[in-house]
Amino acid sequence: MTGTRSGSASLSGVTYDNGALLAGEAGKQSVWSLHDELRRRRGRPVVPSVVLAQAWRGGPQPMLSRLLRGCVVEPFTEVMARRAGQLIAKAGTADVVDAAVVISAAARRDLVLTSDPDDLGMLVEVLGVPLRLQQV
Repeated sequence: MTGTRSGSASLSGVTYDNGALLAGEAGKQSVWSLHDELRRRRGRPVVPSVVLAQAWRGGPQPMLSRLLRGCVVEPFTEVMARRAGQLIAKAGTADVVDAAVVISAAARRDLVLTSDPDDLGMLVEVLGVPLRLQQV
């Protein structure tokens, strides 16, 4: 199902958006539980580099730094930038970071951990790729 909102995560692949990083920094238990379970299974969540730019404020951000140590920070390439631009043009929106999250996760069919399932869900619908969204 495209844009479905899931209450429990399949831990095959996970992409974190800005809300997930901020929830991790705030010590939100649901984020840390999912993160720890994923790491126990030797998984590594993906954080698009533009998401890190949106969340990082120069420190100290000890909880965010700890969370990031277990993640793969994915570069925002020219190809991804063009795809994100095409997606926001097609959707009639302007949030490059949201589009980057959707483009990144769609490449792997990841679960997206997000604080903004409505905006991301709309982008998922426009992209037409089945992604699951889990609200933090």
